[in-house]
Order: sequence, then C-alpha cells, then structure tokens
Amino acid sequence: MARRAAVGTGTSGGTRVRAARRPQVRLPPLEPRGGGGLEPDGDYDGLEFREADLAGQDGAGARFMDCALTGCVLDGTRLHHARVLDSVLTGPRGVGTDLAEATLRDVEVTDARLGGAQLHGAVLERVLIRGGKIDYLNLRGARLRDVVFEGCVLIEPDFGGARLERVEFADCALKGADLTAATLTDVDLRGAASLEIARGVDRLAGAVVSTAQLLDLAPVLAGELGIRVEG
Repeated sequence: MARRAAVGTGTSGGTRVRAARRPQVRLPPLEPRGGGGLEPDGDYDGLEFREADLAGQDGAGARFMDCALTGCVLDGTRLHHARVLDSVLTGPRGVGTDLAEATLRDVEVTDARLGGAQLHGAVLERVLIRGGKIDYLNLRGARLRDVVFEGCVLIEPDFGGARLERVEFADCALKGADLTAATLTDVDLRGAASLEIARGVDRLAGAVVSTAQLLDLAPVLAGELGIRVEG
C-alpha cells in the first residue's frame, strides 16, 4: 500500500514538521590558493580558490576546511571521499564532477551550474544550495540532514534509496525527481515552485505538500494505487 504524505498545515502524523537548520559559515581571512593541481588526500585549510580550472584533477580523499571556491571549473574533477567543511562554493560549474561518498558539512553552494554531478553515497549536513541549475544530480543512497534547496532548478535529481531528514525545497523547481526506495522525514515540499515526481511517489510519507501540489500529484498517485480515472 502506498504511504501518505502530510498535506497543507505543516503537520505530519499530528506533529509539526521540523525546519532544517541552515549552515552559518563565517570564513576567516583566506590565503589565495597558489598554482598547482589538487592532490589526492590533500589538506586545504583557509584557502581561496578563485576562477581555478580544476577540470580533470584528482582530489580524492582531500579535506577542504574554511575554504572559498569562487567561479571554479569542475569538469570531471575527482573528489571521491572528499570532505568539504565550513566552506562556501560560489558559481561552481562543470559536468561529471565526482563527489561520491563525500562529506559536505556546514557548506553553502550558490549559483551552481552542474550536470551529472555524482554524490551517490554522500553525506550532506547543514548544506544550503541556493540559485543555479543542476541537471541529473545523483544522490542515490546519500544521507541528507538539514539541507535546503532554495531558488534553484533541479532537473531529474535521483534520490533513489537516499535518506532525507529535515530537507526543505524553497522556491525551487523540482522536475522529474526519482524517490525510489527513499526515506523521508520532515521533508517540506510546500515551497517548491514546481513539483514533479517521476518515480517513487509512494515514498512521500514523512513529507508535507500543499493542497495544490496534492492535486497536481493526483494523476501520479492514482497510477501508483492502480486507480483508473475516467470522465
């Protein structure tokens, strides 16, 4: 049987939906990052990467602490198992950026232009993704806690098997989302500018949607429940 999402009032099962805790990043004075590429297991602390071309570089297992990455190119950049902590990414752009099994904690991402970013198995905690457009974001099996998507466009994001807790979509376009086998707890979808669930609509238990969104989802829900609508 399909599980039911809470509707309209901000309650789920009689309890109020808990709001996501946003990151509060306060960067110290930063040192400009000099030349040279990323290194596997590198340690980057208090650095500013400005307009850096990091395409194709290997920073697997690296740690970024109190860093600012501004206008960086991340085409095919390998950051598997990287840790990004207390950092700000502004205007990152790239295709196929590999952040699989990475950890992002207390991170702000603004105006991203990314395609096919790989964050499967990643851990996101207190992360704000504001503005920009991300196509085919892979978050399969990821853990998201206290994550806010604000004013951005997500095209066919894959949350398959992911765990989402205290996640908000504020003025965010969510198109063709895959929620197959996902687990949602205190997920607030009411602020989504558009809400399209391609698969996994039965996993919406633990989310709250508006009445208007419920009406938009009705055909998908009817199909999931095997209800034939005629006339």
